[in-house]
Amino acid sequence: MSNIKFKVEVAIVGGGMVGAALACGLTKNGFEVALLEKQKPLLFDPDSHPNLRISAINAASIRFLRQLGVWKDVLRMRCAPYRRQEVWECQKTKLRFDSKLLGLPELGYMVENHVLQYALWKHLWKENIYLLCPAFLQSMYRVNNQWELLLNNGDKLQAQLVIGVDGADSQICKLAGIRKKSWIYKQSCMLISVNCEDQAGDLAWQQFTPHGPRAFLPLFGCWASLVWYDKPDWIQHLQSMRMLALQHEIHSNFPLQLGRVTPVLSSSFLLTRSYVTHYILPGLALAGDAAHTIHPLAGQGVNLGYRDAIALIEILSKAKVQAIKWFGKDVLEAYQYKRQSDNWIMQNGMDFLYHTFSKKFIPLKVLRNAGLLITENSIWIKYKILSYMLGI
Repeated sequence: MSNIKFKVEVAIVGGGMVGAALACGLTKNGFEVALLEKQKPLLFDPDSHPNLRISAINAASIRFLRQLGVWKDVLRMRCAPYRRQEVWECQKTKLRFDSKLLGLPELGYMVENHVLQYALWKHLWKENIYLLCPAFLQSMYRVNNQWELLLNNGDKLQAQLVIGVDGADSQICKLAGIRKKSWIYKQSCMLISVNCEDQAGDLAWQQFTPHGPRAFLPLFGCWASLVWYDKPDWIQHLQSMRMLALQHEIHSNFPLQLGRVTPVLSSSFLLTRSYVTHYILPGLALAGDAAHTIHPLAGQGVNLGYRDAIALIEILSKAKVQAIKWFGKDVLEAYQYKRQSDNWIMQNGMDFLYHTFSKKFIPLKVLRNAGLLITENSIWIKYKILSYMLGI
């Protein structure tokens, strides 16, 4: 007698922002889905301070979330549009982007990660889907061309396709034996929630300095998020400070454009880049941070994850409609081909910016600022950059 408790077409491991969106999209397209997640999403409290973990959701990701029927719930909770962006090293070579260039109402929205995840889960709770949470995956193995997953409570789950969306430290990668290459950048990142004297506005900006960028991300009301990149030991020192001392360091190291702010909460982490050697195995696919992580310089991490999700949903759904073996090697290779190259381009693009602006070599400084100036004065180049970054 079989001890398999659940039999589904697709088992998604990881219920974060990308995994939950994948579950919504595949269910919407007629797939029988089970979603495994270690912990339930945080409830939304409208009176709470903003969470430190936020994402810049671009136009393509918003369109995807609208199609899922989720975006309206995000708007009802908490998010903030940004319509303009500025990037500079020297004030005279400031590069400016505006949503009007593309005829869009905004470039995107700043959204707290837990708000987006909660909106997705609210949608999932209404769907015909197996929500296994909290659930820990202990092992998995291939039996008769299907995957059997053993959970921590002893239950077994059988699926024709397993999708690993369980983050940079992916258990699916480890259990499936997929190799991952990674390295640590010579910078750490500090996130700081601040209260501004005035409304945060709709302008996001980033200044490059010899030690790393300083960025301002507007949130709702007078709230904003500061992103401080610097040497790991200095970031560690900042993290140990009391808020009053940190406030002094912020005003000493950020540009005058910031104005007066009061830090409320902070956190820091090392910056890493990673990628798997292949995204697929028979009956298995990886997406989001499980497949690739990127320098957060341009805030493209979750948007790349959503591009993975969109591609997977489209390719699997088309194959199923055409009565093709949708979990077969050929179909999954089409997904890998489509996403691996795009993610590689974005990863290397961010690395190019990181290395270019990290060097103090004077001729290189002249060249990179000349590049910013040329771009600022070329509507065509700005249009192309914005179109690619926004996924439209």
